[in-house]
Amino acid sequence: MMMSLAMAEDAKDQSIAIKAAKTEKPDAPKSAGVEEAKPTLTHIGEVEIIRSKFEDTLLELGREHNLGYVEMVAANPGVDPWLPGRGTRITLPSKHLIPDVPHEGIVINLAEMRMYDFVTDPDNPKTYPLGIGRDGLDTPLGVTTITRKKEGPTWRPTARMRKEDPTLPAVVPPGEDNPLGTHALYLGWPQYLIHGTHKPLGVGRRVSSGCIRMYPEDIVRVFETIPTGTKVRVIKEPIKMAWIDDMLFLEAHAEGELADSYEFEGQITEYRVPETLFQELADIAGESADRLDWKTIRDAVKYRRGVPVAILQSRPNDDDFTEDVLIIEDEPEVFETHQLNS
Repeated sequence: MMMSLAMAEDAKDQSIAIKAAKTEKPDAPKSAGVEEAKPTLTHIGEVEIIRSKFEDTLLELGREHNLGYVEMVAANPGVDPWLPGRGTRITLPSKHLIPDVPHEGIVINLAEMRMYDFVTDPDNPKTYPLGIGRDGLDTPLGVTTITRKKEGPTWRPTARMRKEDPTLPAVVPPGEDNPLGTHALYLGWPQYLIHGTHKPLGVGRRVSSGCIRMYPEDIVRVFETIPTGTKVRVIKEPIKMAWIDDMLFLEAHAEGELADSYEFEGQITEYRVPETLFQELADIAGESADRLDWKTIRDAVKYRRGVPVAILQSRPNDDDFTEDVLIIEDEPEVFETHQLNS
């Protein structure tokens, strides 16, 4: 656990921040003839519920609905990913809170293994699931640009790859056996690309050597619409918060080793509470901080379902901030779920 029960001793100090954030600020007067500012987009898409057919798998349903593998497993606890069965209730986690970064260029959130395209239509961004770097070969964070694009790319395995697998050829030409797929976007970071794949199972998983993989059909769309020179911002934001109308939502993703837990064990095996969570909640909740639903927040942070959940109660909490700390630190009960077969 990233935050110990000793934090309860500091609860009074943090509660001061909560009370400060709750102070209501009067609305600024509106000048006559001045157009009201356009609301900032906070989310896209909606969660859907479907029933599986006998032959369905979570992988196939994910690809059909623009979702990655771990996303589908996390949103559907207890469902066998390879044989859900006829008539099984399947959650499609297609509602996404927009990451808290400038809405420009391409934004890649490694924590949710997802790309946001603000180039094609900034007011209606598109989003795509991704495969990213595995443990020890992480996709880098930071800002870069798309330096060039190539249809029918040639793959040249690195020296490390060929040392690990001496059977690899020095060069793989374009074709159905090329790991880069049919299209590639080269980044300002040497040896890192956004590309397609000949193994779609890797989308929505941490399996690459650091490059960013997309479904074959998605890379074609991005290739055709994203120009050279586009800014690419790579972030890691596992817990997102945003207001939708009058309700505050929280969306938590299984980043890093937690994503691996979902892939290989079918459940989260570690309870991680970010140290900045309380202050971030206080800042964004503002005058509604006394209505934060701490038990819902705790469960969302524990299970990392990747589905936005409402985190405000209709009435203020009776407990003080010290009690809230204890609630969030109390590890939720672990549920039973099927093991993944890979």
